[in-house]
Amino acid sequence: MIRSLVCRASVGLALAAMMSSVRLVNAQPAAGPPAAGSAAKPAQDTPERVQLETSDGVEVAAWHYPLPENAAPLGTVILLHDLGGSHRTVEPLAKSLQAAGCTVVAPDLRGHGQSLLKSLPASDSDQAKMLKKPDFEMIAASSGGRMRDQSGLRGDVECVRNWIHQQVADGRLAEAPLFVVGSGLGASLAASWTTADSLWPDIASGPQGREVAGLVMISPAFAIKGYSLGPSLAGDALKRSVPVLVIAAADDRDAIKVFDQMKRQRPREWFDGRHPNTAGGDADKKDASPATAADATLLLLVSPPGRRGDALASLRSTDQRARGGDPAALIPGFIRVAGSRQ
Repeated sequence: MIRSLVCRASVGLALAAMMSSVRLVNAQPAAGPPAAGSAAKPAQDTPERVQLETSDGVEVAAWHYPLPENAAPLGTVILLHDLGGSHRTVEPLAKSLQAAGCTVVAPDLRGHGQSLLKSLPASDSDQAKMLKKPDFEMIAASSGGRMRDQSGLRGDVECVRNWIHQQVADGRLAEAPLFVVGSGLGASLAASWTTADSLWPDIASGPQGREVAGLVMISPAFAIKGYSLGPSLAGDALKRSVPVLVIAAADDRDAIKVFDQMKRQRPREWFDGRHPNTAGGDADKKDASPATAADATLLLLVSPPGRRGDALASLRSTDQRARGGDPAALIPGFIRVAGSRQ
């Protein structure tokens, strides 16, 4: 709950922009405000390539899209692509979030792009088809021991988190709320890692987990290649504590069912963009959202039908009036609202 009237006003404005986006009015991605007394310089065109190594010896390539120079940080985003994709298939979204004031790190998950597995045929450029459930479990792994920096299991996403953590500690990255954005399979992996992050115990020096300020799931599915979203949905992080935004095409029944299951755990905190609760609106309708967009911790925002996964994540509508319904416009508003609650 937003504790001050000033903060509530800013939150209301941000969510109002999101809702106007849902109604497909002319809106553009929200930009992070420049630092006092200076204008933000454009972000560098070429992202920085980072090489990481997981605890099971997989070399993961990731791309860092830095915060535009002199821009005030809106958030730090770990961006996870869909099955068969890579950082390139979500790069339009990465660059849009970067332009909005976010530091973005997008890895090629194991078996994808430039993160090929030595255990699979190197001649097969499409290793993603050969991945199995244990591979996906390892991507999202974060556990082992009581000290996170010395954890026994460090999967692909955890290595990205560790890199960000070290860069902030060294003063190379600005500290900002951490968000995880995933599409398709990446949404399931983002949810799983968010749950794993929440399970790290506090130590004498402070908390080691619960770092995720918000989760965005684009086209989430209950199961992909045997990897299920179910265990993550049953954890406390996704049931009640972490703000969640679900973005789905209007005809994506599976994603909407994921939202419907999640809202049972937050009976008074969900907001459905198809049936909004707005002042003087349709709050009395049977299917209306019980919470306003400004107060909800679980939101469903629906885009035009037809696209799924990375295709939806990177959607940039050709119709200028419809661009406000693109993920590039919706996600910065969610980041601004959820980040204000930290």
